[in-house]
Amino acid sequence: MLIEILCTGDEILSGKTVNTNYSHIARRLVENGFEVCHGTIVGDDRVSLLSAFGRAAERADAVIVNGGLGPTVDDLSQEVAAEAAGVALELHQPWLDRMAAWYRSRGREMPDNNRKQAMLPAGAEFIDNPIGTACGFAVTIAGARFFFTPGVPREMRRMLDEQLLPRLRAMRGGDSLIRLKRFHSFGIGESRADRLLDGVEALAPGGRVKLGFQSHYPQLETKLMVRGEDQEEMESILAPVADAVRERLGAFILAEDDETVEGRVVASLAAARQSLAVMEMHTGGAVGGRLLGAGEGSEWIRTCQVSHDPGELARLVGGTPLSADARLESAVAETLAGHLRGASGVDHALVVLTAPGQPGEEGAEARSLVVIGIAGPSGTETREAVLPGSREWFRLGAGELALDCLRRHLAGVPVYQKIDFEQH
Repeated sequence: MLIEILCTGDEILSGKTVNTNYSHIARRLVENGFEVCHGTIVGDDRVSLLSAFGRAAERADAVIVNGGLGPTVDDLSQEVAAEAAGVALELHQPWLDRMAAWYRSRGREMPDNNRKQAMLPAGAEFIDNPIGTACGFAVTIAGARFFFTPGVPREMRRMLDEQLLPRLRAMRGGDSLIRLKRFHSFGIGESRADRLLDGVEALAPGGRVKLGFQSHYPQLETKLMVRGEDQEEMESILAPVADAVRERLGAFILAEDDETVEGRVVASLAAARQSLAVMEMHTGGAVGGRLLGAGEGSEWIRTCQVSHDPGELARLVGGTPLSADARLESAVAETLAGHLRGASGVDHALVVLTAPGQPGEEGAEARSLVVIGIAGPSGTETREAVLPGSREWFRLGAGELALDCLRRHLAGVPVYQKIDFEQH
């Protein structure tokens, strides 16, 4: 069964909006054992949409159309779908009533143009949207089944899981499942990981586990995929391969599946009932922000301080003032971490000091320094690294390195392990 994802909107076509909806839909389809054969982006143009619907119908069994269900003049999905299916638009009164009730419950009058969202192709299958004003629908065009979803991400995601995936499974005529196991690592590149994991697929009988990688700096995602019709069987097949990945990648693994490194850090602190203070320089508060947003357990993050001035950071914790051009080194980070821990009254303190570099001669890549200090009940640890890349690239790498060092510190794993990205 072949599926195409067709995303609409001038803002996506022009690059003004990043198309995260496509990646989410594709990932969820693959996780459920479906094959995505094409991905298409079309602007808000009637002729282009009609042509795209026709081509999609020729090469796919099912097409998921995302976007174009709003109340404005450039939302064309319903109209073009009706034209492609050779039917007229007709009012879906129950949805119009629900929209009107939704507005009344908020003390507002429904604008007249929202009526457009209740106009569906004649004979279309209604698909509920429990959290928005754009309902979905399904219609057959030239033998292919088209499913229309709103462009609002949270609405699309819920409809995909609750409405579309069950319909697609019914179309497939079976309940073949897929188990996708993911490992998130930092500090190791794709080619090195590929070498380290050479031959792991052979640990599964019949070559039923497929190994893959997805690099999204600063992390690398290692994926294991197995298909089957029984969850217990798939887990059994997957287990020896997953164990081999853990053994070969070792401490480079930050988290697994839906875990995040910040989530693991916060969970470790909460489990031990230990508190943390964070101090950052030139990171825009990236480290503290991720920890505070990690969810349950983030109350153990007691304080986060951010500055571009090392002297100001020192003054905040009662340390010896530092000049703006003070040389950043492990001794400075170690001292500040100790002062931060004492001044904040916490169990652990993390200090992230950075010195962003400038591009070298003839456009050579910038090289920037990050110095990390961590103070805890058992002492202080430090880590220095020179990372290449632009300011934003460096900020991402420095933040990830800091969280990785903190994760290792809390787990009792050596903080220093050379990563593929650092330079000397």
